[in-house]
This record gives sequence, structure tokens and C-alpha cells, in this order.
Amino acid sequence: MALLLLQLAVLGAALVAAALVLISIVAFITASKMPALHQHEEEKFFLNAKGQKETLPSIWDSPTKQLSVVVPSYNEEKRLPVMMDEALGYLEKRQKRDPAFTYEVIVVDDGSKDQTSKVAFKYCQKYGSDKVRVITLVKNRGKGGAIRMGVFSSRGEKILMADADGATKFPDVEKLEKGLKDLQPWPNQMAIACGSRAHLEKESIAQRSYFRTLLMYGFHFLVWFLCVKGIRDTQCGFKLFTREAASRTFSSLHIERWAFDVELLYIAQFFKIPIAEIAVNWTEIEGSKLVPFWSWLQMGKDLLFIRLRYLTGAWRLEQTRKMN
Repeated sequence: MALLLLQLAVLGAALVAAALVLISIVAFITASKMPALHQHEEEKFFLNAKGQKETLPSIWDSPTKQLSVVVPSYNEEKRLPVMMDEALGYLEKRQKRDPAFTYEVIVVDDGSKDQTSKVAFKYCQKYGSDKVRVITLVKNRGKGGAIRMGVFSSRGEKILMADADGATKFPDVEKLEKGLKDLQPWPNQMAIACGSRAHLEKESIAQRSYFRTLLMYGFHFLVWFLCVKGIRDTQCGFKLFTREAASRTFSSLHIERWAFDVELLYIAQFFKIPIAEIAVNWTEIEGSKLVPFWSWLQMGKDLLFIRLRYLTGAWRLEQTRKMN
């Protein structure tokens, strides 16, 4: 009996090893070698408040604003106005208190099928295209891809990514700014402050089903085991980067959909960019595009492939490249 159990254990280990080798081969073969940094011709311009085309700047230009806010938006015509009203209300009040403070909000319409771009453009007309710009992507790239396009067209010394649903209270950007400041001195001017909902976990568990709670813990374990250590909430869409940190991390990003945050932080930790995790106020907003089971399954696959593709050398982290 003992011999049979031993044989079964050896067979099981062999099957697991074979499966891991097979998955590694698949991950290697299907990997894109480097991020696609190509812009369609229409994506190189934005419309000013008068409706005239102007060329977008580049993240490799010198910064001319203190803060850039990048808002990825896909079919957000209904939720976007609430977020924009709060963000611009805060930013305008801050500028009145401190005239030296300068900002821009970049709404990236990720190939929406609704009126997202038109809704966003009304804010450009109201506040001017120096403060609000709308980039309309030719086709849907995914949230990570949309943010990257906005980051590459930003002018800020610091760059904030913020979700279009307004789940995070915008004034909490000051908490992230303090988190960045506390990380100084920044190596090569690079640092990141991540908004975090980890302090709200107990409350959220009480409102979730056991199945969704199990999926959440499973995802957190995979993130820790495969990719990112020391960050309890990698998925909060409220992150602040120094300009140099944004250019370094987003230039190396491969994942463009749900698990892009994890790869972004994996890249940051590889380059030893200091990261602060800061508790922020957060409210769940109706209209999430995550389909619980299938989205978690896709993210789990992405996590495994992120790790395997870097381990096998299919993906390599290189110096920052300029967009073609």
C-alpha cells in the first residue's frame, strides 16, 4: 500500500511538472516580444476647444504641468460626468488656492461604442484644451493600453491614473502625493504611490458571496506568489507616478487588459523603483465591466503567463524606448 501511494505521488509530481513545462512552452511561443507602441495616425492628434486638430506631446518631452490625470474610458458616457465634475472641481479650487499649481486631465476613449468622446469633449470646451484633452483610440486596446496611450501623451511632472467611475475620492490624490514625498530621495527620479483598498477588505467580505471571497483570496495569493511582493492591493485604479517612473514602466508593459497593474508593479520592482501603498477612500460604483468568474480566470492566466514569460526570457526588461 505504501509503495502504491509513493508511485501515485511520483506520477502526480511528474504530471504536474509536465503540465508546467507545457504551459511554459505555450507561454513562450505565444508571447509578443515587445510592447506594441504604434499609434494610428488619428491617435497622434487631439481636438482643441475650437474643434481644430493639434499634435499630442510626448512623455519624452520636458514636463510643462505639475500634474497629469489620465482617465481610461470605455463606454462611460453615463459615469464619466460624475468623476469629471469632482476631479475638475477639486483641481480648479486647488489652482485658485495655489496659482502656481498646473494640471491637465486626459480622457482616453478606448474605442467606445457610445458617446464617451462627445461627453468628455464638452469639458474640453468648458475648461479649454490646455486643461482637458480627449484622445479617441481607433479600436479598443484594453484599460492598460488606454492608460499607456494617455501616459505617453502627458505633460505632467507627476502622472495620476484614475478610473472613470469615480470610485476613489479625487482629493485623495494629496495622500498619494505625500506618499511619494515620503519615498524621497527617489532613485533616478522614479517613485510610485499606489492607492489601496486593503483596509476595506473586512467590510467588503461581509458584502460578498463566499465564492467571490474565495476568488479574491486566490487572486491575492497568485499575485504574491508569482509576481508582486509587499503590495496588498495591486488593482486599485488610483496610482501616482513620477514622470520618469511612468515612462520606464509603461514602456515595458505587455499586458493591456485586466492584469496590467500587476505587470506594471512587477516591472517597477524589477527596476527597484520605490513604491508606497496608501489607503484611499473607495466606493463600489454600479456598472463594472468585470464579469466575476471569467475576469478572475483571465487574470489568473495572465499572472501565470507574466511570470513564465519573464522566466523563460520571452519577455525581457530593457531600457525605455521611444514611441515610433
